[in-house]
Amino acid sequence: MTAKTLMVQGTMSSAGKSLLVTALCRIFARRGVRVAPFKAQNMSNNAAVCADGGEIGRAQYTQALACGIEPTTDMNPVLLKPEADARSQVIVNGRVWETLPARDYYERKQMLWENVSAALDRLRDEYELIIMEGAGSPVELNLKRGDIVNMAVAKYAQSPVLLAGDIDRGGIFAQLLGTLDLLEPDERTLVKGLIVNKFRGDPTLFEDGIEILEQRGGVPVLGVLPYIKDHGMPEEDAVAIEGPEGIAQRDTVDIAVIRLPRISNFDDFDPLASEAGVTVRYVASEAAFGKPNAVILPGTKSTIADMQWLQMRGLDEAVKAAAERGAAVVGICGGYQMLGNTITDMQSVESDLPSIAGMGLVNSETRFRTQKSTQRTKATIRSKIAWLAALNGQTVTGYEIHMGQTTPHSLHDYPHWLHTESRGDGAISADGRIWGCYLHGLFENEAFRRAWLHSLGWKGSNTPQPTFAQRIDRLADHVEAALNMERLMQITGITAPR
Repeated sequence: MTAKTLMVQGTMSSAGKSLLVTALCRIFARRGVRVAPFKAQNMSNNAAVCADGGEIGRAQYTQALACGIEPTTDMNPVLLKPEADARSQVIVNGRVWETLPARDYYERKQMLWENVSAALDRLRDEYELIIMEGAGSPVELNLKRGDIVNMAVAKYAQSPVLLAGDIDRGGIFAQLLGTLDLLEPDERTLVKGLIVNKFRGDPTLFEDGIEILEQRGGVPVLGVLPYIKDHGMPEEDAVAIEGPEGIAQRDTVDIAVIRLPRISNFDDFDPLASEAGVTVRYVASEAAFGKPNAVILPGTKSTIADMQWLQMRGLDEAVKAAAERGAAVVGICGGYQMLGNTITDMQSVESDLPSIAGMGLVNSETRFRTQKSTQRTKATIRSKIAWLAALNGQTVTGYEIHMGQTTPHSLHDYPHWLHTESRGDGAISADGRIWGCYLHGLFENEAFRRAWLHSLGWKGSNTPQPTFAQRIDRLADHVEAALNMERLMQITGITAPR
């Protein structure tokens, strides 16, 4: 069978498309519909690993889980991972294809259309409904000729489109009506509903706004969705952390995450931020650094370039000074590589600079190689050092995405504290304060997360955090209550029991 489709497009980036698709996936799945997500092309360094080792955007991975299905690379056939301001690693069907400057990529986009359409066709053969997500705005007029993600997909599938605008940023009428006006006639006919997203306060105060949108746009408004704070879903890109640098709160464990220019998988730290009595703030300057209880060096798409950035801003010295004061210092993936003595890239995998000095907090070296390691990982903690002693023998899960191999200068320099069936990973200092590893998603493991926080003086409750299922159901409840579901079911052509 060929599945029906529904597409969510936005008036701009960060209009809430990903969150809305996630909620819709859950809503339809709860109604007994076999549903799957799809985004033709995503640009994000927040990636996830499918069961076969293929990479897709973190948002599509989460959306698949919301559907209750296993994520696959068909759900995001093209993923762009920015390495520099005008260069990205291009992932096609889950695997590295090429690293291209922006201009070269735009010239080759149409070559990728066959991958996009084939992936969508395969999903439509397997499911009843595909909920598709656009990217940015569908009316970036200078880019439309090479479109493979917005209206090109909608027209290929002849899909009804929902257009979402972000009222929290202001200009909602210009956003929605302006977008409608700039669409071509055959594109505009596909738009079957408008959504006013991120509304703060009483939505009844916008009833006259709904009338204006419907009269001038000629398209029904399907809902005014509330601004949902602390929704618990991973953000798709770094826009979410690019605001003013955070300020440490009194009487909390203060964790400073270095906001690297090419930061990746920063959703690693959402579980920490969700704990009461913990402040997680993103810092990019010495002025905002302060005196945190812990510093985290996160993942990065370009370790050497971001190491240079740290050195130019003096943040490497700030991190080392924090360690000398007794603060914990943690490195995840690229941050783990930065903890060592040297980072070498003789084959120019990520950088034109062949080598750079690290922070020297761990006696190790990292060498980049052309083969990328992408896998889900289950590892056993084997260490009796400091706070890890209470976790010795326990299993943690996560995933790896890296192109470097980190090794100690000698077998006596430090012990690996994580072990899979075939290898060891990670380093930790003798007092347990400085540690790192390649495992993303580590802080999702509740016992591990809380043991580390307790080592920082955390006095928080050990009450279990809401599960992913509980968080996703809460999000879906908010969206479902605000949408005209009867009208939406008519638009999709899906008949399913409530």
